[in-house]
This record gives sequence, structure tokens and C-alpha cells, in this order.
Amino acid sequence: MIGKIAGTVFGYLLIRHVIGAIVGCAIGHLFDQALQRIKDKGNVEAFLVGSDGKQSIFFYTTFSVMGHVAKASGRVTPEHIQTATDFMAQMRLSPSQIEEAKSAFREGKLLGFPLKKKLNQFKSQFGDRKDLCQFFLEIQIQTAYCDAVLEQAEYELLEKVAKQLGFNQRSLKQLIAMWEAEIRFQQYKKAQQEKYKKYDRRQQYREHQEHQQQRQAASEEPSLLDAYAVLGVSERDSSRDIKRAYKKLMAQNHPDKLVAKGLPPEMMEVAKQKTQDIQAAYEIVKKARKL
Repeated sequence: MIGKIAGTVFGYLLIRHVIGAIVGCAIGHLFDQALQRIKDKGNVEAFLVGSDGKQSIFFYTTFSVMGHVAKASGRVTPEHIQTATDFMAQMRLSPSQIEEAKSAFREGKLLGFPLKKKLNQFKSQFGDRKDLCQFFLEIQIQTAYCDAVLEQAEYELLEKVAKQLGFNQRSLKQLIAMWEAEIRFQQYKKAQQEKYKKYDRRQQYREHQEHQQQRQAASEEPSLLDAYAVLGVSERDSSRDIKRAYKKLMAQNHPDKLVAKGLPPEMMEVAKQKTQDIQAAYEIVKKARKL
């Protein structure tokens, strides 16, 4: 409406004729339509300056839905905030991108956040890319499970997200089980890294005594069952089926392939972490089965 009025006035003043007013009104109408499209998309185009539209939508929807999931149980915990912050750090976002990500996260926390509408926008761009939809859903599972407790409200919200993206309840439960096992892989990896850090000689013995029990528990190797879970298979499956599942997961989560399909390049590090966990799980299974 503003565009029409301004265009009409400007057009008339420009050539002092009614034709100018008509042309100005038409141009103003186009301006109004463009402005409305930006509003409808939740200012997605402003997200990540320089990236293409699909990547912007992926980023914006990821962080806004993360905020919505974090708020599902009634309050956003420090763990939720830390998960989002770690995610941004892992993606190595610029300061301006971090502010945009925080803005999207805050929008998702608002009462009345149009989840269905945002997911429809996401699905219109990525609905035919199940691997990207699954990648997106796994991020939301990670957000909900950040405090190691999956509240009923969080699970119900994940069900809504999964269903709208084309995943049934069984698939959602499997993805949750895979993520739980993957957490243990990451904890083990972190514990091993801590184990080999060099400490000051004067502090080494004291720290060893204080943290011996904690390190021993944390550094236990992931179980074979965890390895099967990360791969989305069971110990009853044949070695051939397990190898097929492994190759499928590696192909689905290949960083370069995901970026080519619309994943923002900044999310490559997240995909790399995923493939490393999959490889580690398969190595454990191969060792156990003597493959």
C-alpha cells in the first residue's frame, strides 16, 4: 500500500500528468509485492549476505526451529544456549552471521511461532532431498537432547517436525537412538584428547588424583551396541547389510555432496563430524566381526 501511494504521488509530480500517476502506482504496487514476500519469508534473504536463497532458508529455518525446540518444555536452559553457541562456533560463522543466527533462534522461542509455515517453506526447497531433511532433523534432535533428557513436550514437537518432513515415528525413534550412541562416541573421543594433553609437571600428579575416577569412566570405549546404533543396524544383521548401511550413511552425509544439494558451506564441519563418528562405529563393528 505504501508503495502504491508513494509511486502515484511521485509519478504525478514527475511529469505533471495522470499517466505519470498511473505508471507510478503500478511500480509502487510491484514494490509492495516484493516487500510482502520478504515479510512472508521471515526476512530469510537478509540471512547470510552473499549466500544463495536455498542456503539462506536452510540456515534460517535451522536456527529458528532450534529455538522453538529449546522452548518446547517451557524454558530455554543454559544447555540449550550452549548447544546453539557450540553449533555456531563449529560452523565458524562471522560476527554478523552469529547475530543473524541468534535473531532466528530468538524468533523461534516466541509464542505463536509459525512452525508449520516455516517447515513448509523449508520443504518447498528441500522436500525432495531426504538426506538434507534428515540432517536438519538430526540437528533438532541434538538440540532437544542437549541436557541428556528428552522431555515429552520436546519429543512431541520432534514428532511434528519429523512428520511434516516425511519421517514416520519409527524413523524418528531410530534417529534418536543413533544420536544417543553418537553422543557416547563423541564423549569417548573428547576423553581421549584430554588424556593426551600435556600438563605442567607440578600439576600433573594432583590433577591425576582428582580426576582419575572421572577419566576412567569417561574414557571407556563405546560399546559394540553403540556402534551398531550409530550405523542404524542391529547385531542380528548380516555383515553384508551392515556394510551396505555404512556406505549409505557415508554417501548421505558426505559434506561436498550435501553442499552441492543446498547445505550451506558453513555446515560442512558438522557433516564432517558426522562422517567421522560413522567411520569410528564401523571400525568397531569390523573389528568385532573380524571383517
